[in-house]
Amino acid sequence: MTVFPEGVVRMAGPVTEWIGTAARLGLAVVWGWAGLAKVADPAEAAQAVRAYEILPEALVKPVGHALPFLELALALLLVIGLATRLVAAVSAVLLLAFIGGIASAWARGISIDCGCFGGGGAVDASQTEYLQEILRDTGFLLLAGWLVWRPRTKFSVDGWLAS
Repeated sequence: MTVFPEGVVRMAGPVTEWIGTAARLGLAVVWGWAGLAKVADPAEAAQAVRAYEILPEALVKPVGHALPFLELALALLLVIGLATRLVAAVSAVLLLAFIGGIASAWARGISIDCGCFGGGGAVDASQTEYLQEILRDTGFLLLAGWLVWRPRTKFSVDGWLAS
């Protein structure tokens, strides 16, 4: 933490880098877990996308099949710390899309499991967990936001390239 002459206190240096490292690795675990849960069964991933009733049928399969690979690529880039700010920005956009999709399903009265970590599709109305899913994704969005704001982290390719 640094105190500047004008009295402004800013967090800088090793503390923010360690916070960023935790955010980067935490978000990598989320994307890795989500991608691995879906990549083995692309038909199920497509079914989860279809359940939202947002995309035209022609886009359901391509999105459902590609999403796990995008999530795994984001996880890998976050683990090694390459292009951290860009990866965090892409993560934020993806998380906003997920939050919007969940909120849309909730608002339209569609009863689905989000399929965020595998599975997905229609469920009984008593089994929906929209608020928890939105709050969870908002937490992940905060991690991504931190990395967009402070992308410098420990043990990263970005740091190695900058030195």
